[in-house]
Amino acid sequence: MLTPETVWFQDELQVRTEGRGTCDITRDVRALVGRSEVRTGLCHIFIRHTSASLMLCENAAVEVRGDLESFMQRIAPDGDTSYRHHDEGPDDMAAHIRTVLTDVSLQIPVSNEQLLLGTWQGIYLWEHRLQAHQRHVVVTVAGVKS
Repeated sequence: MLTPETVWFQDELQVRTEGRGTCDITRDVRALVGRSEVRTGLCHIFIRHTSASLMLCENAAVEVRGDLESFMQRIAPDGDTSYRHHDEGPDDMAAHIRTVLTDVSLQIPVSNEQLLLGTWQGIYLWEHRLQAHQRHVVVTVAGVKS
């Protein structure tokens, strides 16, 4: 009996943000999953930063992401005078708080070389700093080869 070949694939996305807000990276992650040739397995996505995060979110109604941003502003406001860490400006500590309250990694099943996302799910990088940044996102796909 033949045993399916296990494959590990890893690559890194570089995402230039425009400052606070979300960047849809679904298409880029899908492309890497396709390159991996993994038929059945898992896709792990990890952001290498402490002031930006990843999320699976509604991909049709942009208002959802706007409402999430408004909510975060209420619970982790910029320039709060109780913050002791503000080395890089008034949004510095708020960005760190937002990151620890959200996710720096996601796992999504892979089947038939495709991400098993729901109809309304998209993969987003959520920039928590006010200024634009170059962000690094590691995508690892592991599983059984096609």
